Formats: sequence, structure tokens, C-alpha cells
Amino acid sequence: MEINQSVDPCAQVSCDVVTVPTRHGLEAVDILRRGVGEAVGPVLHDDGGKTLGFLVPPGTAAAWDVPGSTCTETEGRGIGLPPEPGPPVQGADWLLPPGDADLATDPAVLRAALGEAARLIEAADNCR
Repeated sequence: MEINQSVDPCAQVSCDVVTVPTRHGLEAVDILRRGVGEAVGPVLHDDGGKTLGFLVPPGTAAAWDVPGSTCTETEGRGIGLPPEPGPPVQGADWLLPPGDADLATDPAVLRAALGEAARLIEAADNCR
């Protein structure tokens, strides 16, 4: 995913982005949406269908260490919730757009959901 430099970062709420493979991310979205009181923020998917990006609060990247994922610190370089409905990243679209989701996903909740998703995927793969 390439950061869109044409979006004015001053007109946004800045967010970091946790990127995971699509299968892992879709499982995590399902887990988050089923959770009681655990909300999921906006989620991007790339046009190639290989990754999902969860918007998380700024500063998350500094302590992110979940295997199989990366967290990108954007420092106001165009990732955030733009005033227009389009995605803030070129080559991506919204899986869960702003307005249909919370402002950002809580990193601790996302960490737990990604862990549970990894266990579910491993169990499913071992049943084959």
C-alpha cells in the first residue's frame, strides 16, 4: 500500500496501520465484530487482496511486536481518516469504512484477536 501524499494530513486524525495477510485479518475482523464491547475501527484492504490494514492509534508502532504483522508509524504522512469518503492510501479500499466503525481499533484488543485468529487458522490447516 502506497501512502497518498495528496491527502492533507492536517485535515485528518492521524493513525498508525497494522498490516496482516488477508486471511489472518479477515479472521481477526470476524473475532472483533463478534466480541462483546470490543469494537473494530476502519480496515483497509489492498487491491491485490493480499493484505488488510487496521487503523490503530498513533504511537502503536513503537511497541508493536505481533508475529506475522507489521505496524507502520505514519507520523501524519497521509494515513488517517480523510474528510472525503475515499481511502487514504492509493491501491486500497475500505473493508470497514470510517463511520461504520470506531475511530481506531484498540491495539490490545487487536493483538488478542490476531492471536486467536492465528490459532483458528492453524487448527483449521491441521484438520486437512
